[in-house]
Amino acid sequence: MATSLPLQDRVAIVTGSSRGIGKEIALHLASLGARLVINCTSNSHLADSVAAHINANQLTPRAITVCADVSDPESVKSLFDSAEEAFNSPVHILVNSAGVVDVHLPSIANTTDESFDRIMNVNAKGAFLCAREAANRLKRGGGGRIILLTTSLAAAFKPGYGAYTASKAAVEAMTKILAKELKGTGITANCVAPGPVATELFLEGKTEETVKMIAEGNPFGRIGETKDISPVVGFLATDSAEWVNGQIIRVNGGYV
Repeated sequence: MATSLPLQDRVAIVTGSSRGIGKEIALHLASLGARLVINCTSNSHLADSVAAHINANQLTPRAITVCADVSDPESVKSLFDSAEEAFNSPVHILVNSAGVVDVHLPSIANTTDESFDRIMNVNAKGAFLCAREAANRLKRGGGGRIILLTTSLAAAFKPGYGAYTASKAAVEAMTKILAKELKGTGITANCVAPGPVATELFLEGKTEETVKMIAEGNPFGRIGETKDISPVVGFLATDSAEWVNGQIIRVNGGYV
């Protein structure tokens, strides 16, 4: 008999999974046997194509799409409601990959109120709302996983990323506390903190020269790819990672 996959039939919500790192994470978790909620804020056609890819050649659907704004408490609740309803199961895994950055990379002196508020709303409040819902609703007693994506910039402190780095540093602090508060539940809480990765979010507004310079600053001589990040998230989601809890894992090829 074929051995079952490490995440066989576990239910995973991946926010911001219509493209970029989130999409790659969703596809990877599906390959490990998970059933997926693909989330987007607005690009529903992109999210639908990710779900269709996962559902191809499956007798019963293993992925659904839910458009929801992570910075809105009711929307976050609807993500979990939809997952429980669609798969008739509690949610086991939350991966929060939704995030925004100011592509103009303003100095703190030149960061507008609007830019700061938008970044904090999505990155810090969004992670808080998703983590809070997960802390109350994830399956207890083993297999419960909260994985929040942050950034290696929270260790590199690069100019131009003041609000963005602050928003992600807040998430790292919350995660370490959350792991302790979840004592007795069997739920772990960790952060995965990528360095520069070739996604639309990273590449937007950067010249080829800038990207090349960033690549050359890495011991591997390249910037990251989404597939460099997803296996680390996949590992954290499995039973093998139960003893990894309250950690910030910087996945960046030695960038920092």
